[in-house]
Amino acid sequence: MENFIELYTDGAASGNPGPGGFGVVLKFKHHRKEMSAGFKLTTNNRMELLAVIVGLESVTNNDLPVKVYSDSKYVVDSINLKWVFGWRKTGFKNKANVDLWQRFLRIYDSQKHQFFWVKGHASNTENNRCDELAVMASKQSNLPRDEGYDAIKRGEPLD
Repeated sequence: MENFIELYTDGAASGNPGPGGFGVVLKFKHHRKEMSAGFKLTTNNRMELLAVIVGLESVTNNDLPVKVYSDSKYVVDSINLKWVFGWRKTGFKNKANVDLWQRFLRIYDSQKHQFFWVKGHASNTENNRCDELAVMASKQSNLPRDEGYDAIKRGEPLD
């Protein structure tokens, strides 16, 4: 039986843009880790992508493959249909969330990371848990700023 890490992710934003958060569940055999964080003003897509990034950055054994489960077509299709690699070749011209996609590409390993789309708000227990974590994180008081989102809104370059 192959050993692999399961990574479940979800992002949320109320208002889109609005207060947002992400939730992550990492599983390996009998080990489980949950993570979440919220931001004062962000978008749903940023939180969906940031959840994946934080989850992958949290993996401590880089020899193990990671199966990523997300209900975000934006994230899963961008990777599985290889759109993000085309965006990189064109310098991400007219693309959103450049800062996060560049961060993602620094940790992405096509040989070890597989992406699977799961239906959101359905029967996937771990995806539902990630949604709970994301929503709870977005409702915390004194949320920090999403510096990447703020820079985008100010028209600043992100590289």
